[in-house]
Amino acid sequence: MRSNSTITSQYKQIGSNFGHVLRQTVKYCMGTGLIVTVALTTGCLNQQPSGGRSGAESVKTEAERQKTETLTLREGDVIKIAFPGATNLDAVQTIRRDGKIALLLVGEVHAAGLKPAELQNELIRLYAPQLVSKEISVSVVSSSFPAFISGAVLRPGKIISDHRITVLEAVMEAGGPDFARANLRAVVVIRQGADGKTTNHTVNLKHIMDGVQKEPFYLEPSDIVFVPERFSVF
Repeated sequence: MRSNSTITSQYKQIGSNFGHVLRQTVKYCMGTGLIVTVALTTGCLNQQPSGGRSGAESVKTEAERQKTETLTLREGDVIKIAFPGATNLDAVQTIRRDGKIALLLVGEVHAAGLKPAELQNELIRLYAPQLVSKEISVSVVSSSFPAFISGAVLRPGKIISDHRITVLEAVMEAGGPDFARANLRAVVVIRQGADGKTTNHTVNLKHIMDGVQKEPFYLEPSDIVFVPERFSVF
């Protein structure tokens, strides 16, 4: 039987040989760049989630960003305009019925019909001669879509939506039509344009509800929807 000292000596020799082989392998890998790849791979595999956004939060943020990018500004929207390099110019504005806002130094600016990014670029152009930092941000604080429903509906009055709606949706928001009285074939939408002129549009809501007319009729902010009564013969 071998003594303990002999066994210990053999283990030391094995450890020495292993250490030599390991050092040679590392030296070779460093020369070829493999060690860098291994380190990077190991780092990626061992990386743990930090305090950043989760996947669900990132998706939500991206969806909100895309919604803002595709949003078209309209009358009644409340927007925030920030000037990082000149905070004294920061403003919160409500887009007027004529589609404009009023700002310091540049006066009135048309905003309705533009996307936030388009308005941002226009403001950068207008303020360029007066600002050192050509950085301006435009964000939507709130978006309102008012409409007025009258006539043969269950709850006539003003409705507020946060998005563009159709005539049918507006009537349903007003409690729906009074089917005992309503003439759904001749619903009238009264609209006032930016030029102050009023136009009337007749909509056959019966066809829309029956699926005969596929194309919906969308309202504009502050449209008036009138549902007339049917004529009764006694």
